[in-house]
Amino acid sequence: MTTDLLPALTAHVTAEAHTRPGTGPCDCPAEPLVTGERDSTVVRHAGTVAKAHPPGSDPAHLALRVTVAAALPGILLPPLSPAPVVLRGRLVTHWPYGTPVDPDDPDAAPWECAATLLARLHRTPPPVPVPPMRGPRKAARAVARLRTAAPRHPATAPVLDAWAALPGWARGEAPMPDTATLCHGDFHLGQLVRHPAPGDFWLLIDVDDLGTGVPAWDLARPAAWYACGVLGPDEWHRFLTAYRAAGGPAVPSGGDPWPTLDVPARALTAQTAARAVTKAVAADRPLDEVERSLVDACARMAAAGPCLPRT
Repeated sequence: MTTDLLPALTAHVTAEAHTRPGTGPCDCPAEPLVTGERDSTVVRHAGTVAKAHPPGSDPAHLALRVTVAAALPGILLPPLSPAPVVLRGRLVTHWPYGTPVDPDDPDAAPWECAATLLARLHRTPPPVPVPPMRGPRKAARAVARLRTAAPRHPATAPVLDAWAALPGWARGEAPMPDTATLCHGDFHLGQLVRHPAPGDFWLLIDVDDLGTGVPAWDLARPAAWYACGVLGPDEWHRFLTAYRAAGGPAVPSGGDPWPTLDVPARALTAQTAARAVTKAVAADRPLDEVERSLVDACARMAAAGPCLPRT
């Protein structure tokens, strides 16, 4: 349980922070950054971050993903240690602390940097063999939790109908049509930090879902937010333009990107809506405006059906 893990992880990261060259005792306390959200727990002490990965994480797959991060230091935040360790039955990795995107300053969101990093990631051959990107499987888990937690909630049916209309690969039930492109698997602005080393560069973090797959999945969350009215057209245009300018292969270099983005964006909309409804039910509260817009988008999606690429 998280309540049992957190003290152990706090002691672990404190010890880890002060065993590295050039470090010594300090008075700063350890700071939980994520506690149990989506089954991960993350604690920081000074410049060291320890992440306890979700229960059941595959140790071989996680080790490969950490190896990719170490091999691509200009794209992904490199780990402090080359291999995960085990703590209280959980796999733990160690990372340098980086400054995250400020959620209270949306105008300063680094959309161009994010898009450029994704384009570079998608253009880079995997430095080691990696498993498939886990985005569709994670979306499927969110929908499964919704079925269990809120089977009779009025918002559940539109989400499930939108999900059922997707092709099997987007629901994690069939192989993805792209098995070669390196993808992040769970991109959003919370997956960016400024590197603490000189230069202060933005880098991608969180390798739990990294692997090969359909690169449009990494553009799908911003695309879904734009389609639902959550992300403004200017921000979406900046993101898409920067991705194309950096040679990103997920969408055509010009013209309408939506035939490529449609299925992943629908899947991410259903996933986000499923999480929103599940959280609202757990808190015994009504959906807020943004959550309602996600469910409404699912209702429209189910009525229209996805735009599937021609074969």
